[in-house]
Amino acid sequence: MDHLLQQIITFIQDNQVWAGPIIALLTFGESMLIIGLAIPATAILLATGTLIGSDVLSPWPIIIWGITGAILGDALSYWIGRWFGMDITRKWPLNQHRKMVARTRLFFYKYGVLSVFLGRFMGPIRSTIPAVAGIMNMSHLRFQIANVTSAIIWMPVMIMPGYLGAKGAEAISDSHGAGGGSTLLIGTILSVVAGVWLIYSLMKKPPVKNKTNKGKDQGR
Repeated sequence: MDHLLQQIITFIQDNQVWAGPIIALLTFGESMLIIGLAIPATAILLATGTLIGSDVLSPWPIIIWGITGAILGDALSYWIGRWFGMDITRKWPLNQHRKMVARTRLFFYKYGVLSVFLGRFMGPIRSTIPAVAGIMNMSHLRFQIANVTSAIIWMPVMIMPGYLGAKGAEAISDSHGAGGGSTLLIGTILSVVAGVWLIYSLMKKPPVKNKTNKGKDQGR
């Protein structure tokens, strides 16, 4: 996985014209039901932020492509859940992840439409909450509002640690007269530290304390 991750980052760095579409595919895949669990998009976005902070990549194309991919991935997962309904939870591969599905449903019951927004920032349920919203027949309009607004905020948040790490490294290098290679190295170290904290925060279990169903969606 580490080797594949390094290859993707190197390809993005060497083929900047493809950086946006690649990021869109990553954010799309990470938002997809179950598939998102196997895609290391978080680490790649952190590294991409470092490249942006080092002025290797332009920020706006990356942000726009990333937001677009995240919105489309969640939208497709929502319609999959809406189309198949509750039966999809009894079939492979969701029947192999029953605890995660149950936790996601409880999170949805507790927070309703807000769960779609919050779920984008929570690793364990990020790729399943849109499908659960569809299964529970959440209003399409409300889902898309939460989907779009969360993606617009989520994408900059994901690249920010790497960006700030690179900018901090640049300031340190300038004050010590270091070259460009040292700047990138220091930026990578700083972004990794920030990234570890971010990944830990995203991978924590959702704060679901009340396990009593409070009724159906009721169009929330």
